[in-house]
Amino acid sequence: MKSNNSRRKFMKQTATVAATIPFLNFQPSLWASNFSEDDIKVHIFSKHLQFLDYTSVGEKTAELGFSGVDLTVRKGGHVLPEFVKRDLPIAINEIKKGGSQCIMMATGVESADNKIDIDVLETASELGIKYYRTNWFKYSNEGDMEKELLKYQHQVTALSKVNKKLGIVGCYQNHAGKYVGSSIWEVKKMLEFSESDYFGSQYDIRHAVVESGLSWENGLKRIKNNIKTIVLKDFKWSKVNGVWKVVDTPIGEGMVDFNTYFKLLKKYNINVPVSLHIEYELGNGNFNRLSNSDQENLMYQAMRKDISEIKNLWSKA
Repeated sequence: MKSNNSRRKFMKQTATVAATIPFLNFQPSLWASNFSEDDIKVHIFSKHLQFLDYTSVGEKTAELGFSGVDLTVRKGGHVLPEFVKRDLPIAINEIKKGGSQCIMMATGVESADNKIDIDVLETASELGIKYYRTNWFKYSNEGDMEKELLKYQHQVTALSKVNKKLGIVGCYQNHAGKYVGSSIWEVKKMLEFSESDYFGSQYDIRHAVVESGLSWENGLKRIKNNIKTIVLKDFKWSKVNGVWKVVDTPIGEGMVDFNTYFKLLKKYNINVPVSLHIEYELGNGNFNRLSNSDQENLMYQAMRKDISEIKNLWSKA
């Protein structure tokens, strides 16, 4: 367990993040999930349980009704990349002891030429993790954006070849803002020459709607065959101190049209692992004045509410 100070710092950061800133059998040509159109399997992003040790993460994940853990294996995460060979086996074993599974992870992986990145992928593959999210790429301030996009395309292609050897699938998350891939069309371009069974999109509907507005359905149709994992969260545009900003909300309380989105997922037969992210403010502005236990309970309440709403929306779509 972390100290109370670091624990409070984490919970403060988690609760106040607004949008100022996503049972499998391996076959060579298909990663197919076991859940039917009548169900949806949601994994919890372990960033939101960072204050818990590995066993407690597994226990709480199972208790709250999640299908598994989307584990942070990155700087500041549950597992630090430089210690992945030592710590990831421990983390997976303890999560299982707690009653949960882990087939997903969020990483800082960027390059097939980086030894630590390869250590992360090799270790994860050996432990049965099937999917990982890469780090986000960035454009330089003065560079040629088209040339830089092609550079990242080469990086993704190289990673996909490593993934094929290891039997693991890499995913790039679309992220609103100035990141490479904030536009779905950029993501599609990066994936153009990758091994399509081993590298694809971590589709984030919140970021897609922020960036695409009313045309997000076009982007989804464009990327649908490349979607390997999904992130769920919601948002709305609000005026904050006279300035329009993106403000994250609980699932179903924002601008994401989940009814249409879930219907399209079913129409396109996109049944892939889902990760729930909770980035909205908790505690009505009083979060920082609450005790650690009260802060944690608010986080658990948010998780229960969101997963319940997701399942409700999915069943109605």
